[in-house]
Amino acid sequence: MNIIKRTLGHCYFFAGMLFFVATMLIVIIPASIALLFPEPRRAKIIHPTYRIWMSVFLPLVGCPVLRKGRRKFVKGQNYVVVVNHNSLVDIPVSTPWIPGPNKTLAKVEMAKTPLFGVIYKAGSILVKRDDDTSRRESFTQMQQTLKQGLHLCLYPEGTRNKSDKPLLPFYDGAFIAAIRAQKPIMPAVIFGTKDILPNKPKFWARPKAIHYHFLDPIPTAGLSMSDRHALKDKVYQIMEDYLLQHARS
Repeated sequence: MNIIKRTLGHCYFFAGMLFFVATMLIVIIPASIALLFPEPRRAKIIHPTYRIWMSVFLPLVGCPVLRKGRRKFVKGQNYVVVVNHNSLVDIPVSTPWIPGPNKTLAKVEMAKTPLFGVIYKAGSILVKRDDDTSRRESFTQMQQTLKQGLHLCLYPEGTRNKSDKPLLPFYDGAFIAAIRAQKPIMPAVIFGTKDILPNKPKFWARPKAIHYHFLDPIPTAGLSMSDRHALKDKVYQIMEDYLLQHARS
């Protein structure tokens, strides 16, 4: 990478972060109010708030979100939406652009971040990954979320994919949650976020359109826990094939 491109990328990164923080200070107000309400009302306040925020912020920094397949969401049906995870940019993209209020699973440590922690907490089910009790409680909350008619947005890879492979191996959690609740899985794939905010160089970014595609839902009605591995493998293969076929330069 030449010096001009590197310098411009660093400037873009810090300008984008300043704009993000400035707009976040406005969004903290409705997020704080939403925390006063129980679910599902909280999610019904938070989702349109975050959607409006990102509908303004992302296009203004040159990263518009282009969705495909949103009509696959059937009115009155909620889903376990499983999304690939390549970058921190996935977080403000994945949940706001799901058609309808939803919750995601997030590390409890992020909720302790000054200011941003309020926004993170308002839209998430928090879990301490190294605590068995916390993980059990998060499963209970995920089931409650689905029973309340909200979508559940999960990253089955468990962490950001920093490899050259389309996907990291999936964990079982999303598929256990879907089978227990007998809710369909909605595979979804995001393109472009790794290019916007790559792992290296640090504090470097560039503008680029983000493509967010929802694939055909997969029913879980009638499935049992013994089917979770086959379901996981099926979803993994569908998403991997789609990523390979539709990779964007």
